[in-house]
Amino acid sequence: MDLEIKQLVLAIKQIAEEKNLPEDIVHEAVEQALAAAYRKDFGEREQNVAVQLNANTGEMTAITSYDVVEDEDVENDAQQLTVEQAQKFKKGAKVGDVVTETANPTTFGRVAAQTAKQVILQRIREAEREIILGEYEDKIGTVIVGTVQRVEPRLVRVDLGKAVGILPASEQIQGEYYGVGSRIKVFLKDVERGTRGPQLILSRANEEFIEYLFRQEVPEMESGAVEIKGIARQAGLRTKIAVASTVPGVDPVGTFVGGHGTRVQSVMNEIGDQEKIDIITFAEDSNSYIKNALSPTEVQKVIIDEVSKRARVIVDQSQLSIAIGKAGQNVRLASKLTGYELDIESSDLRPEQAEAPAEVRVESDQAEAVVVEAPEVAEAPKEAEPTVEAVAEPVKQPTPAAPSAPKKSSKPKRRDDIEAGFINAIESTDE
Repeated sequence: MDLEIKQLVLAIKQIAEEKNLPEDIVHEAVEQALAAAYRKDFGEREQNVAVQLNANTGEMTAITSYDVVEDEDVENDAQQLTVEQAQKFKKGAKVGDVVTETANPTTFGRVAAQTAKQVILQRIREAEREIILGEYEDKIGTVIVGTVQRVEPRLVRVDLGKAVGILPASEQIQGEYYGVGSRIKVFLKDVERGTRGPQLILSRANEEFIEYLFRQEVPEMESGAVEIKGIARQAGLRTKIAVASTVPGVDPVGTFVGGHGTRVQSVMNEIGDQEKIDIITFAEDSNSYIKNALSPTEVQKVIIDEVSKRARVIVDQSQLSIAIGKAGQNVRLASKLTGYELDIESSDLRPEQAEAPAEVRVESDQAEAVVVEAPEVAEAPKEAEPTVEAVAEPVKQPTPAAPSAPKKSSKPKRRDDIEAGFINAIESTDE
């Protein structure tokens, strides 16, 4: 099917409306497509062809440019002409001039039409990408309302109107369900340029998303009366926010919580009730700041090492599990918020580590001494003496020792008698 120039001119306005693009951008894309089609049908691939299209009359003018060079310097016939060749297009042409050839085609063949179609689609896609980049680059760091278009194993695609952004698994709130067609608020984290066009990276799990939501709920942030000093977040589980006031008499925590907790509840409704939000007061003093950050833990003492940025936090034994939190959640977020590596220790365990072990060792040593000395000296002889006396008296009455002595002495006597008997028998025999 041949390509009619006038039909293409009429289609420019329709394409601009469908693609939501300015007409001049579509017009430029069509001129580039027609230049490609002209090279396909009437010229060479490497020719320098520019097309001018009259949107009112539908007339097309193709202008081919050539550089005039010396005969021996011609390297590309499609772009260069000798002085003699240039005379056909411009009288008096000399080396260094640029001469042009003009043509006014009205139609193209099937192959050239297909080429023009591909070029138009390509140029329109590039124009759309540039418009998206220009529009959304200014919105980086803001929250946009979008519609869930498709849910994939590793990401969620969100339709933002003029573009589709991606919500990677790492930027999703843990345990949150995304239903196709549902409207959600997303934080535009970045716009990346790629071979397939600009990629809009969205997030609902970063700290900036929380800050933006509070900014919408707390008008005092715009006036500068209160401000957020730091945020530590584990999306879907817990968030800690350090706030401060620049106006004397203004309670920063109460300002962010709102009357009856309405402000913080509005934020929780957006991110999900499963994620808890701790709002604490920021303090310039690191000691107080760490105590506040570990809220709701009651901290007894904080020992800070500024060189290594570590801090030992002493709490009561009953507060130990609260300070650490579920799976170390509380202490991890407090450490991230304050910038110190926190070591939680129990005050009940510290004396035992210092004094109790020594006492335990003493008790164990004494126990060993008692065990060793008891059978020899102290208690055993006292208990043994009366038992021995009690047994000695009945033993004397039956005199068991007396029969034993005669038995021992009788045995040698019997042997003497036997020997004497043998001797007497031998003597009598000799006689």
